[in-house]
Amino acid sequence: MTESNSAADKSFRTGFVAIVGRPNVGKSTLLNRLIGQKISIVSRKAQTTRHRVTGVLTEGQSQFIFVDTPGFQTRHKNALNRAMNRTVTQVLADVDLVLFVIESGRYGPEDEQVVKLLPPEAKVVLVINKVDLLEDKGRLLPFMQRMSEVFPFAEIVPVSAEKGRNTDQLLKAAAPYLPEGEPIFDADDITDRSERFLASEFLREKLFRQLGEELPYGMTVEIEKFEAEAGMRRISAAIIVDKAPHKAMVIGKGGERLKRIASEARVELEKLFDSKVFLEVWVKVKSGWADDERALKSLGYD
Repeated sequence: MTESNSAADKSFRTGFVAIVGRPNVGKSTLLNRLIGQKISIVSRKAQTTRHRVTGVLTEGQSQFIFVDTPGFQTRHKNALNRAMNRTVTQVLADVDLVLFVIESGRYGPEDEQVVKLLPPEAKVVLVINKVDLLEDKGRLLPFMQRMSEVFPFAEIVPVSAEKGRNTDQLLKAAAPYLPEGEPIFDADDITDRSERFLASEFLREKLFRQLGEELPYGMTVEIEKFEAEAGMRRISAAIIVDKAPHKAMVIGKGGERLKRIASEARVELEKLFDSKVFLEVWVKVKSGWADDERALKSLGYD
């Protein structure tokens, strides 16, 4: 290796990296695993992620600025889902590298819809997730070969985001595709999202987890007050539902479900903020909010 090549190899690289894929392929789990801390909410339910969430990882001579996007929607056409899809297409136009996430052994029409969004000139790494769930490991290599014919992927990397398998190799494979440049964030930064935003997301995750299959998708969280002081966060949050029966569903018998949702969110927020959290939560009905462009903007949707 020449001296000039050695110097080039040590150049710092910084770039924006989109994590895209159909709903529920593990994009948020992958982001959290790569960052090493939970900043994006996860659930077995599709449509958990509704906003773009930026995570930052500085490792060695590289700074990855990850953008976790909502799963691209093909089944639902209301204003909320149109806003989510706009987020995906906008992100793809703005980043330096794309991580396209699919499930091991599965490539269907919804995945194809995402491939059609990929700019032809984009640098794309295919991430085959959930390899730990593939019963016949002998199917992995033929599947990788098949996928290499779908799009000119720069790299194909099988991982298990849930188990943390091969994620280090993913970073090594992705790093050379970042442009050379100085870091944008401090080395210990993990996200550019505000504490207020993270509070709303963590509370919304508990809604997904607690309501399970009962969950109506016409539901979101609005932080009405967020006060930070030494060692304490005081948060007032409204859970917005589309219909009156949904309000009763969230509150639960004797208010027990709402108490459990708030309590679990508070515990996780105290870990995230490393401070005590006073969390006050109630439920409001705003009919049709998910199909109202003005309401979506007021709630922070792009």
